[in-house]
Amino acid sequence: MTDKPWPYPRWVAHRGAGKLAPENTLAAFKLGASHGYRMFECDAKLSSDGVPFLMHDATLTRTTNVREIFGPAPSATGGDHPWSELAKLDAGGWHSRAYAGEPLPTLENISRYCIANGHLLNIEIKPTPGVERFTGEVVARHADRLWNNAPIPPLLTSFQVESLEGAQATAPHLPRGLLLDTLWKGWLETALTLDCTAIVCNHALWDTSSVTQAKSAGFRCLSYTVNDEWAAQRLVDLGTDGIITDRVDLFPPT
Repeated sequence: MTDKPWPYPRWVAHRGAGKLAPENTLAAFKLGASHGYRMFECDAKLSSDGVPFLMHDATLTRTTNVREIFGPAPSATGGDHPWSELAKLDAGGWHSRAYAGEPLPTLENISRYCIANGHLLNIEIKPTPGVERFTGEVVARHADRLWNNAPIPPLLTSFQVESLEGAQATAPHLPRGLLLDTLWKGWLETALTLDCTAIVCNHALWDTSSVTQAKSAGFRCLSYTVNDEWAAQRLVDLGTDGIITDRVDLFPPT
């Protein structure tokens, strides 16, 4: 069993408020908080001038009005544009009229909101291809600075081993988690090498065997993205530690 501190709640709101508000925006965080959630997951990547901002996808097209501002840009990534241009985008209108004009937030914006309100944060490092380690370094540096005096640090996670290596080298004291969509060969050893605190799996990957392996090696067990009551109950019964959900309206964050 792990002896590392684990000050985080079981329930984590995915991208702020799941699908109830435009993901990875301040509006989504505020809506998640209104449902009683006090820990949130978000995705962080870098602009072309190195500003960490919230965005899940590799391209801007699904969750912004990038075409209206910059013209046809089906493959435009956040890394193609400086923050001064990204800040002009509408990251809410795609979801519904009620959120039209909602801007992309920087990691600093979201962190300051969380710290001011006593909320906790799971930052998924989501690099543009080719800058995996650098993104991990920059996100960790910003997280370390922003949460310097906070009692509970953010949890840094990534599917990209290089990103976690960058975070580990830059701010080794910040807790890290390895994200997995399959239990690939060497996942446990990799997490140990990265000195991770947690393993964050697609919820279907957890069973008695995988939970026992992870916990015996000292890791906390978290799951994404859990939106059904039966799946949540199965994970509770397995003794896992954290559940990331879109359904902030269904699951009370006990």
